[in-house]
Amino acid sequence: MSGFDLRAIARELDTFSGAYVKKAYMPHYEQIVLRINPKESDQFDLVLVRGARIYTSNRDRPMPMTPPPFAMMLRKHLKNARMTGVRQLGFDRVLAFDFDTKFGERHLYVEVFRDGNIILTDEEGIIIQPLTHASYSGRTLKKGVLYQPPPQALDPHEMDLETLEEMFQNSDRDLVSTLGGKANLGGTHANAVCELAGIEPNIDTKDASAEKILQSLKSLLTDLSNSDAGHILLKPSKDFDDEGLEKHIVTLENNSIRDRFLELHAIEATPTLLPSHSKMVEMKFESLCQAVDAWKGAHDAGALARREAEKLDIAAPGRGFSTDVERLERRKAQQEKALEGFSTKIEKQQKLGHIIQNNWSHVESLLSQVSDSVEKNGWKETKKASKEIPWIVSMNSAEGSFITVLPNDEGKPSGPKTTLNLNESVHQNAQRHFETARKQKYKTKGAVEALENTNLELKRATKKEKKAEESGKLGKIKRSKRLWFENHRWSMTAGGHLLVGGKDAKGNDAIVKKHLSGSDMYLHADIHGAPSCSLRATQGFVEDQHRPAHIPNHIPAFKIVDKLGDERINEEKLLEAATLALCWSRAWASGGGHGTVYSVKPAQVSKTAQSGEYVGKGAFIVRGQRQWFKDLDVKMGIGLVSINGVPLLMGGTPERIKQLCQRFAIITPGLTKKDRLANRIYKNTGLMTDDILSILPGASEIIEDNGIFSPIKQKKVDEEE
Repeated sequence: MSGFDLRAIARELDTFSGAYVKKAYMPHYEQIVLRINPKESDQFDLVLVRGARIYTSNRDRPMPMTPPPFAMMLRKHLKNARMTGVRQLGFDRVLAFDFDTKFGERHLYVEVFRDGNIILTDEEGIIIQPLTHASYSGRTLKKGVLYQPPPQALDPHEMDLETLEEMFQNSDRDLVSTLGGKANLGGTHANAVCELAGIEPNIDTKDASAEKILQSLKSLLTDLSNSDAGHILLKPSKDFDDEGLEKHIVTLENNSIRDRFLELHAIEATPTLLPSHSKMVEMKFESLCQAVDAWKGAHDAGALARREAEKLDIAAPGRGFSTDVERLERRKAQQEKALEGFSTKIEKQQKLGHIIQNNWSHVESLLSQVSDSVEKNGWKETKKASKEIPWIVSMNSAEGSFITVLPNDEGKPSGPKTTLNLNESVHQNAQRHFETARKQKYKTKGAVEALENTNLELKRATKKEKKAEESGKLGKIKRSKRLWFENHRWSMTAGGHLLVGGKDAKGNDAIVKKHLSGSDMYLHADIHGAPSCSLRATQGFVEDQHRPAHIPNHIPAFKIVDKLGDERINEEKLLEAATLALCWSRAWASGGGHGTVYSVKPAQVSKTAQSGEYVGKGAFIVRGQRQWFKDLDVKMGIGLVSINGVPLLMGGTPERIKQLCQRFAIITPGLTKKDRLANRIYKNTGLMTDDILSILPGASEIIEDNGIFSPIKQKKVDEEE
């Protein structure tokens, strides 16, 4: 955001003075979210993306179960705090939020330049905590020191004709560069001022009319102060005119498709329209905050999913997922580039040695004259005198050397530069360059061997990757942390709802205490030793709109969310969950063909027993009326899916797995041990055996297989892709 954008944002947010801060969140290291509760309107989220943007939003955004330390610190100081004002520091890219809290006044400074920062200070301006500690030439941002804003630049609102004329007279840059830098307008608005004034942007400032420029600037600032709207500017399209494109966006199927469309086609969000915007397609919003939310809101709402992916080492900041082939190709390119540099260095050093030898008498004379001067007058006087000599660039008394310009073919001082040592002869000075070239040649030999090894490794990795692709194997993903639901039995039902079940007594306790509440449903097979299962009403999976590049097209990609669109649990969803609850129970190991499951609401499940009774670990008391599901088949499907960029094996009802997955298998209770089955799946898919074993319910028999236990038919997959 520019200073113009932040001026409009500050004006919009200042209207909410008097609102209270309900809570603070930190879904990502780059983002802080303050939940604001105004007195006369619905609550909203104030989104602070450091170094980028500030705006309000009403989107659903998943938040971490455990808030990071900075979010906890903000909650301590700002919970129930009253926002008393929002202001821009001068015309700089810094907004200050003022709060009245139980601890006294608090100020939150959001810096929207470079990498950005968010700093909380007390009433005296002492930093309580910055989001990131930083040290600059004129200021330090750390706990316990006085907050110093960046050096204040010129505010265009305070500019008069005299100031502008003086700036133009003293500037050594062209007009647009002077306005962008010294007048604090930035490149976009500096060009706009020039265009409004009808003056070429690249002319000399001394030839520009300061009066016309000032008039255009005042016009631009007036438009900014009078504008309450926001605009999104889109790339021109051959398929739509201005009005047609806007109607097309409004009629898109759903919000997620519209968000994706704007993310791909929008260029910028702005509070005012500039002359350069006349050729672009414009969408108008009631406020700049709404415009920014429409463009960037979907991306920012997915901050938690990005953070979770980074924890898994799949998409860490600045580094995406890489296969062995991609890694080796990068290494090969770096080594080839280094070899080219080695050749250039060798050639340069040899050339310098030859030039010294070819100009023996000149170099010997120069060395002799400088040595005599140093011996007679000292280094200080010799340095002064050398400034008048075109052959000498600089002198180094500590090392007893000087940098000289060697003669060109015509004997003039315009050849390459080199260092001559006074303690060495002409031959020794030349030999030093030849020795450097020789050492560089030795390094080159090692680099050539390393490049040959890289080519060999790349050839092997390419062959291995091709073989894996043909067999349907997935690339291994190293991750430091599993997704939380992988610690339990888990699946996806109709509508994307998450079903989780305990693996043991401790897991049963965790399911009921942590993952059963509100509109969820509790399920349990009518058999001793069955797991406690929770069908989550709000938590589940949605299709990943930003499909990871390393996931093959034939594997469906999902991401976990805390709020599903449809949170109703109907009979169909309960029936699916009941079938899986039965498959996860001892009914599978007993080899039974059918079974019974019941479901109840969370309030009917309790750990409190009657007087004299005892409820063991993992056991619960269920009171009240139950909903029964009888004669359920003990049959299960397993298929390949991607969750948050991680390829996983997922269990589910046969019908659901067939509907979602192209690579699947249907299993029933049997005699083949699950270790043996897991090994077959590992060899065929490349998934880790630990991840596979947690999905298989027990010894099984394969009744249908499509690319899970046996190689997938690659031709069929290619056709479907």
